[in-house]
Amino acid sequence: MDIVSIYKHFPSQNDCIEYLEQVRWNHNPQCPCCKSHNQTPMPNEHRYHCNNCNTSYSVTVGTIFHKTKLDLQKWFLAITLILNAKKGVSARQLSRDLEVNKNTAWYMGMRIRHAMIEEKELLNGFVEIDETYIGGKPRKGDGKEHKRGRGTDKTPVVGMAERGGKVFAKVHKKLDSKNLAHLVREHVNIRNATIVTDEYSGYVRLKLFSNHMVINHQKSYAEGEIHTNTIEGFWALLKRGIVGQYHKVSVRYLNRYICEFCYRYNNRKIEDLFGVTIQKAVGII
Repeated sequence: MDIVSIYKHFPSQNDCIEYLEQVRWNHNPQCPCCKSHNQTPMPNEHRYHCNNCNTSYSVTVGTIFHKTKLDLQKWFLAITLILNAKKGVSARQLSRDLEVNKNTAWYMGMRIRHAMIEEKELLNGFVEIDETYIGGKPRKGDGKEHKRGRGTDKTPVVGMAERGGKVFAKVHKKLDSKNLAHLVREHVNIRNATIVTDEYSGYVRLKLFSNHMVINHQKSYAEGEIHTNTIEGFWALLKRGIVGQYHKVSVRYLNRYICEFCYRYNNRKIEDLFGVTIQKAVGII
């Protein structure tokens, strides 16, 4: 889906509402409070009156569009712009494209990213695990020696990538051997996976319960199937998005942005990603 297709398929608010009703209810409205189908349409207000619990509701109740005052067409455009932007879209850019103020654009973006949160799936096959560190660059010429990565005040992020499959990443404040082992047990199917990491000492526990291979980056970046190029490619994409688009992301919301990049990466082969995202936005999946 692109912005031209949005204008063609959803030229008015009524078209957007009809599409959401078809996706959420299959044109059979259901009260979100009591789950009753006994309702009376209120066409002038685009709402329904539940004859069972005596409440009124619309198709946006309980979704990311709940209580919005913007046209749904702008929401659909925002979803399309975020899905099609490989390195993300900043709130200021979104505000210019949609002709809304910056705070509204930021609010829309965060609501859409909430819909992009995916259910946990165990990774199989060759699973590459690596960590990265996200944060601002130190000022030049301050006379101090600045480290990179471990041992800095940057935010640590751990990631796992299944070759040819999905990727998982999240902020984790303490990347020691105990926490990393727990994360692997939680997100990797140990029986059907071969784990590949670099020589970081935090991965030493993995060999106790999994098939663990190590690539020594001081000697080589790839030895046949032993490499971490997949997850490092994802890190490059994530960092280019944060540096080039968002410039700075607070630790409080960093996981939301990471989820956005994971969602686009994991669903890159889906043709109707817009439709899937709308289903997630209204709570179908």
